[in-house]
Amino acid sequence: MLTYKDAGVDIEEGYKSVKLMKEYASKTFTKGVLNGIGSFAGMFEIGNSYKNPVLVSGTDGVGTKLQIAFRMKKYDTVGIDCTAMCVNDILCHGAKPIFFLDYIACGKLEANVAADLVKGVSDGCRQSGCALIGGETAEMPGFYKPGEYDIAGFSVGIVEKDKIIDGSTIKDGDALIGLESSGVHSNGYSLVRKLIPDIDIDFEGRKIGEVLLTPTKIYVKTVQKVMEKFNIKGMAHVTGGGFYENVPRMFKGNFTAVIDKKSYKVPDIFKYISSLGVPENQMYNTFNMGIGFVLCVDEKDAGGVISAAEESGIKAYRIGRVEAGGEGVCLK
Repeated sequence: MLTYKDAGVDIEEGYKSVKLMKEYASKTFTKGVLNGIGSFAGMFEIGNSYKNPVLVSGTDGVGTKLQIAFRMKKYDTVGIDCTAMCVNDILCHGAKPIFFLDYIACGKLEANVAADLVKGVSDGCRQSGCALIGGETAEMPGFYKPGEYDIAGFSVGIVEKDKIIDGSTIKDGDALIGLESSGVHSNGYSLVRKLIPDIDIDFEGRKIGEVLLTPTKIYVKTVQKVMEKFNIKGMAHVTGGGFYENVPRMFKGNFTAVIDKKSYKVPDIFKYISSLGVPENQMYNTFNMGIGFVLCVDEKDAGGVISAAEESGIKAYRIGRVEAGGEGVCLK
């Protein structure tokens, strides 16, 4: 007699993981959640507080940063990364994240590891004010190596149609405000892992692997507070492609983002990576270089936006300006 467990899928371990996950998911439930984890689908009620609501969606994963988590055997932070990569993206259009779903795939399910992953997702959801209303855990023996897994997330947000931020009002002379990152975030790890094969080396009193696992900063609540006081014309989440690829994504017209590299202190982790032989232009085309999110605002609002961001706990800098003509990013 051959059972499903003999084929590599442990149903009992799956039941255990779901029980643990429900505990973390329930901590994120907001007013609109209509059912708990365990149904065939999650339900979220928008209500009548919006006149002309637009749903804004985003999906992403954590990438090869997971390899560092495997080696460090630390699983409770990459879920924050997964959430952050999705909610920060939809935030760029002025949307408020309302719910989130995750997908975890592995070769052999370990309930406590899966629960740690979902704990991270739950922490990220609470940081961004959205509800974890569902997900999927797929046990795929023979497909993933033992001890390895993948995680992806899916977020939906909402914004009034007339308040969508799309860069259409950006003009020559507008100011660019950068919000500090927490480190490398979740991009460029294929290069990082090649440059730093030994993740146990000391870096400023910690194992460098621990530093590299610092989760991606979530900007939702800070930016929402800024939006309550100021008109934000455009926003960019600085992810894969660094400054060069992401900052111009906020523009609708023919503009150049002029960035002053000396306007803020580049974190030491990036200086260390650069010292291993990465040219400066590649650093700014791969990593966030200490600025994880960029706001475009009217020149007269720059100081107030910086103050409002810092009042909510995130350091902000005036990193540059918008110039008409040209295309892309100019670093000075």
